[in-house]
Order: sequence, then C-alpha cells, then structure tokens
Amino acid sequence: MAQLYYRYSTMNAGKSTEILKIAHNYEEQNKKVTLLTPSIDDRYGKGRVTSRLGISRDAFIIDEVPDLIELMKTQKPDCVLVDEGQFLTREQVIRLTDIVDLLNIPVIVYGLKNDFRNKMFEGSEALLLLADKIEEVKGICWYCHRKSTMILKTRDGIPINDGPQIEIGGNDHYVSVCRKCYKERVSLI
Repeated sequence: MAQLYYRYSTMNAGKSTEILKIAHNYEEQNKKVTLLTPSIDDRYGKGRVTSRLGISRDAFIIDEVPDLIELMKTQKPDCVLVDEGQFLTREQVIRLTDIVDLLNIPVIVYGLKNDFRNKMFEGSEALLLLADKIEEVKGICWYCHRKSTMILKTRDGIPINDGPQIEIGGNDHYVSVCRKCYKERVSLI
C-alpha cells in the first residue's frame, strides 16, 4: 500500500542528494520516478533538483502542473519524489495525498521543518499533519557536533532574526545549528 512520506531536516543534511539517490535506485531496477519541485527555489535553475555535491536532474515544476493526477496518469511512475517540500502550499500537499490514495503511488517529500525564526512553513505544517510516515534526516550543527535542529540566518556572517520567511540562499545566508548554539546567538522569544 502506497504512503506519503515526509523526510525533514535542517539545511545541508543531504536531502536533495537523497532524492537523486532514490531516483537512481528506482531507475536502476527499470522502475519509473517522477520528480517534482516548487518554482521558488531557483538557485540552480527552475525545474531542477540539485545537490550541493554537484549532481542534478530535471523535475516538473509543481506550481506549473495544472492537474497532478493527470500528470501521474500520463507519467505512470512507480514513485513520486518531491524536493523543497516546505515551499508547497497546503493544497499541493493535499494533491500529493490524492496521488497516494487514488493512484496507489508512493510519494516521498523532502524539506525543511522550520524557518530561521523557528516558525513552520505552510508546506511543512501540512506535511506533518497529513503524511503517513514522518522521518528526520539528521544534520550536524555548524558550530559544535550536536544534531542540528534549527536554521540560523546570517548577514555578513552576523546572526539575524528578521526579514521575510522565504529568502532563497545557501550557506551564504543560512547555517544549520543545534538549539543550544541557536540560543547563544539569537533569542528564542
């Protein structure tokens, strides 16, 4: 029976690498995968799932797909893989549950759980509520060796706790940290 999986982590924990690895493993067994990604993360070009290791591949831009069920009926994948799940809307997450429930196709979504202010993203909240299985992908704190659970936003290397929730960037804007290191640099209140 197909399920909706939500695998979350902080930044730089290998989520996109994992998606590309899973796609490769399916295809090595002559199975088909469909990759989806939101349009908002265009650091490496729209419609691309790209790992910091330098590997990438094309994906459908979920915002530009008028009917996900029809796309899946056309594609006939054995699995659907979604990158940057935090940027999904609640409605898009509900459409992913339809792929699982109506077409019996497993959907695996990777994304962040919380933003740099420790607030939920819309997509993350919907995924935490609607996923059949929730799994943490472990990352390491930028400053110590603890597990990272939070994201610290920086400007010129200085921690900040303001600005828009979504500002696309990598290590130049954000670092993954543990709660203790976050508290030492930014107030939780």
